[in-house]
Amino acid sequence: MGNIKDVTKLTDNPYLNLYHLKGTNRVGKPLNYYIASRVKSMERMKLKTKKNTPDGIIIYSLYGEKRDKVVLVKQYRYSIDGYIYEFPAGLVEEGEDYKEAGIRELKEETGLDLDLIQAEPMYEKPGFMSVGMTDESCATIYGYANGTPSKKGQEDSEEIEIVLADRKEVKRILKEERVAIMCAYMLMHFVKDEDPFAFLDL
Repeated sequence: MGNIKDVTKLTDNPYLNLYHLKGTNRVGKPLNYYIASRVKSMERMKLKTKKNTPDGIIIYSLYGEKRDKVVLVKQYRYSIDGYIYEFPAGLVEEGEDYKEAGIRELKEETGLDLDLIQAEPMYEKPGFMSVGMTDESCATIYGYANGTPSKKGQEDSEEIEIVLADRKEVKRILKEERVAIMCAYMLMHFVKDEDPFAFLDL
């Protein structure tokens, strides 16, 4: 097993920072490794706390009288200089409950309200995003969205199109568009399962 001996913070940004890890690998050779983290101090990094506190929240919600549409966002991302389909998502603010964060983020990004489903904790617990390069983890919440879509709550830095997609459109998106991986897996349930939330054991 590798051994981390020293951690150095290399940047000082508000939402994401780069850290340098020094140590040894599993056979004792020197190791230099770099990771990004959402936390603002080394003491709060998961490699220090050993706790998986969610940095963000992902919202999987259904829409419409028949609950036959899924709420997506088509968002411009600088990392790929292009648009990608995702679930509405966002960061959990310090001291904020992740479910409250999800309800807030859905409202801000889409203008929609969320009737939250109380799912088993195993379906909500934080999962790691891209663990080879970051310690970021996100919890997932589920529910039924209602209201009228609106961009009024979006920030100036966000370029987001609200998408209410039925199964036919989701199939097209999966075939033809860029899709975030954590969203793509859930959309496969949406396409194939009569009840997309059946796996939640409601």
